[in-house]
Amino acid sequence: MTDEQLRFALSALSRGEVVAAATETFFGLLVDPRLAGALDKLFALKGRAALKGVALLLPGKEAWRALVAEIPPLAERLADRFWPGPLSIALRARPELDRRLTVDGTVAVRWPGASDAARITEAFGAPLTATSANVTGAPACASAEEVNSAFSAALGRGELAVVPGRASGGEPSTLVAVTPHGVRIVRSGRIRESDLSRLVEASARRQM
Repeated sequence: MTDEQLRFALSALSRGEVVAAATETFFGLLVDPRLAGALDKLFALKGRAALKGVALLLPGKEAWRALVAEIPPLAERLADRFWPGPLSIALRARPELDRRLTVDGTVAVRWPGASDAARITEAFGAPLTATSANVTGAPACASAEEVNSAFSAALGRGELAVVPGRASGGEPSTLVAVTPHGVRIVRSGRIRESDLSRLVEASARRQM
């Protein structure tokens, strides 16, 4: 991603537009979730029900606390071990967070690994949505060309800004929920269950 493309993406986001950019897994659809109109555009673009929630990308770990009610020690250890990277962690959301970002009162976030989306989020300086670039029910897009094809009508209407590039594809980010009972894998992905289990077991031994 060039500096000009970065400025293009940041300008679009500040106007409440949807931006498609490569994460370390697939292309993601980015909007500033603080702008209600931007979330409306995102859900309309994907044809997605608001009840399903939307994960967020962090510009850095310090932005996490403004989104969640508390960060348990186990969640801290998971973040310290796997961030930046493809691990999304769901915790109880702060009550003021837009409900469309949550599922059962929790919000999933990650500090993304090296990618165009990570650079955009860091430069923007605030969390951005991380939902996959696809119409609901269709495969996630791994390149700008696939995004252009999947959203050709929206592009024609000027409803989407696409940053050129390619993501690695393959598996999505792993999504876990951290509860008082431990870690529950919500979606399998890049981070292996065995690696998560080792960290959880090590954390349990520390508390004995």
